This record gives sequence, C-alpha cells and structure tokens, in this order.
Amino acid sequence: MAGCRFYAGYPITPATEIMEQMSWQLPKMGGVFIQMEDEIASLGAVIGASLAGLKSMTATSGPGFSLMQEHISFACMAEVPCVIVDVMRGGPSTGIPTLPSQGDVMQARWGAHGDHPIIVLCPSSAYEFFDLTIKGFNLSERYRTPVILLTDEGVAHTRESVMLPPKEKLVIEERRKPSVPPEWYTPYDDRQTGVPPMPAFGEGYRYHVTGLAHDIRGYPTTRSDEVGALIDRLFSKISRDFHLLQWFDSYQTEDAVVTIIAYGSVARSALRAVKEARERGLKVGLLKLKVLWPFMRYIVMRFLESSTKVLVPEMNMGQLSREVKRVNQGRCEIVTLNKADGTLLSPKEILGSLQDIYP
Repeated sequence: MAGCRFYAGYPITPATEIMEQMSWQLPKMGGVFIQMEDEIASLGAVIGASLAGLKSMTATSGPGFSLMQEHISFACMAEVPCVIVDVMRGGPSTGIPTLPSQGDVMQARWGAHGDHPIIVLCPSSAYEFFDLTIKGFNLSERYRTPVILLTDEGVAHTRESVMLPPKEKLVIEERRKPSVPPEWYTPYDDRQTGVPPMPAFGEGYRYHVTGLAHDIRGYPTTRSDEVGALIDRLFSKISRDFHLLQWFDSYQTEDAVVTIIAYGSVARSALRAVKEARERGLKVGLLKLKVLWPFMRYIVMRFLESSTKVLVPEMNMGQLSREVKRVNQGRCEIVTLNKADGTLLSPKEILGSLQDIYP
C-alpha cells in the first residue's frame, strides 16, 4: 500500500516472516522479490532498485543490520531512498536469536560511519507497523534518505486484529522528478528544499552516483566549500522539518507526578502498568515515542518539566535513557529500569518500579 515494489533480503530470525510475505505478495502486484546471498548484498540490491525508480526495502535483525551499515552510510551520502526494518533480538553477536531486545537503538543512529542524519521510527503494535511503514516510505522519498523501522521481536511476532484504512484515504508520497530537460539537470543542486529532484536511471537524465564527497554535479571533490555545503545540506534537509517528526502518544499525563517514557513492546507493558497504577491511586502517565531519531528533545523536555520523576524502562542496559538524561538538565529525577535477559519487561515489573519510586 506504500508503493513498495522491490524487496531484496536474506532470512534471519526474528524478521524472516517479513521476507516470506514479500516473496508471496510482491509478484502478485508486479513487483520483484530477490533472496540475496547475504545482508550486505541485500541492501546493495535495494539501493540499485531505488536508483532505477522503484520504492525498495529490506528487513533484518541485529547481526544482519550490522552488516548493512556500510551501505546505509552510502545511501545517506548518495541520497538514495530506501526502507530498512530491524527486528531487534538479544545480543551482542548472534546472542539470543528467538528472544526480544532493544539493544540496537544507538546502532540505528550511530552504527553507520560518518556524520549524517538518520530517521528511525519505532512501532509498538501491528497497526503502528502498518502506519509507520507507510510514513517511513513517504519520509524516505521526501528527503532522499534511508529510513529505519526499528522494532523488537515482541512487536514483530504479535498477532492482533486491526482495522486498515481504505487505500484512497492514505497519503502516499512519490519522489520529486526533475522539471527541467536532461541537458539542464544538475543532480545535487537544490537551494530551496535541500532535496534535489531524482530521476530514475533510464529516463534520459545522466548523473554520477558515488559515496565520495561530491559537488553539485555528483562528481568527487575535496574542496572544503563544496564538501561543507554538501554535509550542511544533508543535515538541514531533515533538521528544517524537525517539527514535523514529533510523533508520539501520551496517556494520563495531564496530572502525572511520575511519567514513563517507553517505546516498542515495552510501551505496551507500560500502558498496562499505568492503568493498574491509576487504579491504586498513583498519578502516573505514559509518553510513548514513535520516532526515536531525530530524538524528540522538545517533546521530552515538556514532560520532564511537568513531572517529579521519569521512569525509562528498556530491554537493554540503558540506551534511550542516555538521551533522556542528556536533555533533562536537572528538570526532574530520571530512573531507569533495564533488562537484557531475553524476556519481555512485564507490566508487573514496571508497576513495581513505579511503586518504589513514587514520591
């Protein structure tokens, strides 16, 4: 429904079902599915298909996501739209293939080398997976950048009924094509939006694609003014729309003394814990993040300022909580609840922590 017509991937637990579904669905819609020899080749094929004009994606888990980092960096520099799903599992290394984790939060932002922005969306339900996948493709095409859908085994293997909207009510964005003839086209020159129009290979427009720093024609350069302008544009094309990437849900936060900040499957447990805490007379609330990167610091700051304490539960040893602490700057007390043993953080565990820290 997002318009994806190409998938290249390699099977890996717990993301294999995505690949299986795409192998079945894409051919029926005139799309192309390819099983590649590994995750590096998978993202390489996705980048190639995107350059040829198709909305393209792949899906993997932690070890495969590690292998994709070089190509993620390339896609950022060459400004090639693509969507990458990372279904997090226990690690490091091969870790616990069948059990959930949230250990790739920092890797999703900083795993690829070089200094560049990235967009990371985080669903916590089957419907949000549907909704954020469509939004992910839209953002990828709008900004000519890779978009990562970061989820965990708990969410990816959840089966639940959802009501999907009619296709005609969905907002589907397509990539902007050049409005000038091929002989006037300058591949990486766009001073208005910061996102140059992108023709497909084979449409008569010739341009050079490279992972090297390049000038506005796409050719490698080491001139400081050209390199600086390129990096500034890569950042500004997303940062100028930072206010449009503030996607979150809040529950019972209006009078909350303690606020939980959570994402993914942990947010589901946190919501149940908040409901049970309210039944016991505890004024607690939940801020559920749907965008992890760029980090929604202004939204988080608002809840930090209105709370006495903030609890950040995560299935890792404290990754997103570092960002919460960074923007806190003494506004309130930050408490972490960390678990990395391959089991879900339960509502009971979160409720117990709430009762321990409640003023």
